Amino acid sequence: MLAIDEASFRAFVDARSRPLLRTAFLLTGDWQLAEDLVQETLTKIYVVWRRVTRRDELDAYARKVLVNTYIDTTRRPWRREHVVEVVPDRIGTGDPGDSADPTTRDRLLTALAAVPARQRAVLILRFWEDLSVDQVAELLACSSGNVKSQTSRGLERLRQVLGPQMLATMEEQL
Repeated sequence: MLAIDEASFRAFVDARSRPLLRTAFLLTGDWQLAEDLVQETLTKIYVVWRRVTRRDELDAYARKVLVNTYIDTTRRPWRREHVVEVVPDRIGTGDPGDSADPTTRDRLLTALAAVPARQRAVLILRFWEDLSVDQVAELLACSSGNVKSQTSRGLERLRQVLGPQMLATMEEQL
């Protein structure tokens, strides 16, 4: 890689690592897995850096690689998720919602871990990354109707896991 490409890639990593890590954490529910996911994403981008720097939407491309890499890792039998009763206490070391009530945050992250991978990816892209239905559809290479149904199913799963009392508490905090 040329020195100028190396410098531009380093600038990209400096600017986008933290947001990618937050998104990866929301997808995985684990900081170590999120770091691995971001590292794998950045490695994939590095390999094709000269080609992708010509694109207008480098951030969107990075998110797409991140989400696709995450979905691929959930398909590998040796890296399947295991639902746990209690989320480990490392949550306070970074985003999301450092200012939120820790109990609420823990319950939400535990509930999010119970949502299937594809639905979780759609929920995070729609509500954390604040992307439109069409942007998520383009990112995941599916129809906007698919995004809407995945969003609906994912939200319904969250409602089932959280229960009505927790939802009311969370809405009050908003």
